[in-house]
Amino acid sequence: MLLRRLTGRFFCTKPPSGNVTELLEGAATFEDIKPKSPDDEWSTLPYPKGTSFRQSQAAKSVRPKRDPRTTSIILFPGQGAQFVGMGRNLVKIPSAKDIFDLASEILKFDVLKVCLEGPVEKLNSTRYCQPAVVVASLAALEKLKEERPAAIEECIATAGFSLGEITALIFAGSIPFDQGLKLVQVRAEAMQLASDAAAGGMATVLYGPDSKVGQACLKAKEWCVERGVESPECLIANYLYPHCKVVAGSMEALEFLEANAKNFGLRRVKRLPVSGAFHTPLMEAAVEPFRRALKKIEISDPLISVHSNVDGQRYRNAEHILKQLPKQIIRPVKWEQTLHILYERAQGEYFPRTFEVGPGRALTTVLKQVNAKAFDNALNISP
Repeated sequence: MLLRRLTGRFFCTKPPSGNVTELLEGAATFEDIKPKSPDDEWSTLPYPKGTSFRQSQAAKSVRPKRDPRTTSIILFPGQGAQFVGMGRNLVKIPSAKDIFDLASEILKFDVLKVCLEGPVEKLNSTRYCQPAVVVASLAALEKLKEERPAAIEECIATAGFSLGEITALIFAGSIPFDQGLKLVQVRAEAMQLASDAAAGGMATVLYGPDSKVGQACLKAKEWCVERGVESPECLIANYLYPHCKVVAGSMEALEFLEANAKNFGLRRVKRLPVSGAFHTPLMEAAVEPFRRALKKIEISDPLISVHSNVDGQRYRNAEHILKQLPKQIIRPVKWEQTLHILYERAQGEYFPRTFEVGPGRALTTVLKQVNAKAFDNALNISP
């Protein structure tokens, strides 16, 4: 089994020591890059104006000197992609069933049953959802291995959206399977507790070139401050594609955006079914327990390129992962920028094949909006 080869310690089931509640006593702080103007943070240009493609994008990702059509890129989804019934396409694949069984032993709950039967409220809760999505995605890799073994053998790069970045690191051999699942469990519990302590939410915002989205977020935060809202925030959490971002922050701030969307030229504000303001400072209390758990793991240099959500660039080595990965919890997911780095090509060049491995089709849908030609070579491997 390829996954066993990549992880090295696939059958080690000793969990990291420590208790999430105890770990949550601390918190880490990261200095964010401040935009020069409110609307600057909504810009998603992958590289500065005047910089050539060869100077910017090619240096940030792997470009093998062979036909790109013989190579592949594998993408892993994050929280929000889950659905009751995921895994039904995998139960007849022995190696995939083994992954579910071992994950259940490590996590101390029946992962496959939660995936197949829910109930939806349980599957959608952060503490169950995050481990379930990771396990379902790794099990779906076994399906890909059976159907298209070359896709794994010729993979030159991988990335995951938010939670999916840990899946990518497990796939790339940086984090052992068992320790990766325990890490995800700590992450999920810590983020759930942080959400309970600082109520927040997320919303997808569609807008146009004439929209005043930056100003809308500032006004929403000011509105919260004036009303004495505790820990007021309204920030970009996910860069998806041109004129589409996910905003996260205080519940009152999101309500302000919904009520005043027309005043700022926002085309649509759609609330997401999540329990917290992920990838904002409201998740700060979750960073330190995650960092401590990460330090207990035997991290290795990636066997293939893994791209970070924080800036879209490749992890250089194990030390870089240890330093960068905790930031992801409170920093926005630079997914659009990551796709530019992975898929920008000179005119006339071919694209690698792309496989979205895991529940849902969100990542290939976004890829179509960012790079339609790359999307033409994309497939979903759903559990």
